[in-house]
Amino acid sequence: MTQQRWYFGWNIVAAATLLTLLTVGMRLGIGPFFLPMSQDLGFSRSLLAGIIAIGMLCYGLAMPVAGYLVGRIGTRAVLLIGTVIVIGSSVWTVMARGPVGFLLSFGVLLSVGLGFTSPVALTPVISRWFTRQRGMALFFLSTGSMAGMALMTPLLTFFIDRAGWQATLLGFAAAFTLVTVPAALFVIREEAPPGTDLLPEQIRQRQMAGAASPETLRFREAIWTSPFWKIVLGLFACGFSMNLLGTHGVPMLMDHGYDAMTSSMGVGIIGLVAIFGTLVLGRLSDRLPRRNILGTIYLIRGLGFFALLVVGTHWELYIAAAIGGLVWAGSIASSSAILADVYGVRLVGLMYGMAYLGHQVGAMLSTWLGGWGFERFASHWPAFGSAGVLLLIAAGVSISLPGKGWSLARPAPAAQA
Repeated sequence: MTQQRWYFGWNIVAAATLLTLLTVGMRLGIGPFFLPMSQDLGFSRSLLAGIIAIGMLCYGLAMPVAGYLVGRIGTRAVLLIGTVIVIGSSVWTVMARGPVGFLLSFGVLLSVGLGFTSPVALTPVISRWFTRQRGMALFFLSTGSMAGMALMTPLLTFFIDRAGWQATLLGFAAAFTLVTVPAALFVIREEAPPGTDLLPEQIRQRQMAGAASPETLRFREAIWTSPFWKIVLGLFACGFSMNLLGTHGVPMLMDHGYDAMTSSMGVGIIGLVAIFGTLVLGRLSDRLPRRNILGTIYLIRGLGFFALLVVGTHWELYIAAAIGGLVWAGSIASSSAILADVYGVRLVGLMYGMAYLGHQVGAMLSTWLGGWGFERFASHWPAFGSAGVLLLIAAGVSISLPGKGWSLARPAPAAQA
């Protein structure tokens, strides 16, 4: 039997990447909304920033719930539920005028809806459809995240300038629905072919080996194993560093003598290069040990944070940003692929959701430390130095993760004659 030239799983990856672009782009593209919302609603910057911070935490808290529901009711249902929440919360946000209503609509509900349609909800179905090229497939989700940050921010700015933040938010909800509903109904398929994307000779090798189907650990057993907590530590460092740079990177560079445009370009280069970096890392992740790739990503990132503190010229800044951008988006894809390898595809959604909560906790802490550390010590070294140290620790821990082909899955009990 000849293998089909086009594997349907790539259709699922394409739809998931587009959904990730919209979801992550909206959740991390709050900047264009900030001042228009503050001025229109009469909120102080600190009040609105507090609401957004709570929203970031709710986004993280929604992810393990989404992972659990994907295992119970399927990806399609979770995506449709998330879409309904996004629509309802967007309408409520436009109508809300007080801080409590705005907190519940924009801060809590919209974050939950976006969390239900985030990569956590999409990782399990992709992991089921891909075995040989799982790393590459999951790295495309990271490409969607980087493209979301790179494209959504200027697009949202453009529409807010011309139509206002209310119309822009409702327009986003409409566009989001037009993408999510057809993708959920016509593209997402829970059941993968028996051989997934394996080559014919690989399928024959598995059949000849006659390996029993693995029975994965129960969730409460899995969360007490060391690979899970090593992934959590790495994602904590990832969230700490990414959010610190996104929130305080431009102010830090301006405090070090760069003008606003140069500082913005320095940070922007990271996101731009990351789009191409994920494609390279995706191919490498299916050929090299994933733990080595993850450790290298954290190592280069950690050194990059120290470099940003000491660069002195424009070209030094741009070179440091370009090198950091090559590995900026690879940690989440590598982590989710390792979780699928170690714990099996049945648990990957819930495990990834719980691990990603560590990412969001790190993001919240770095936002606070970036401001407090500068006010207390008149220096960005406490925050950015801490990010560098955490990333170097994460690099060492990641290298000790299980290698490719190692699994905590237990052999299923043999059938009785």
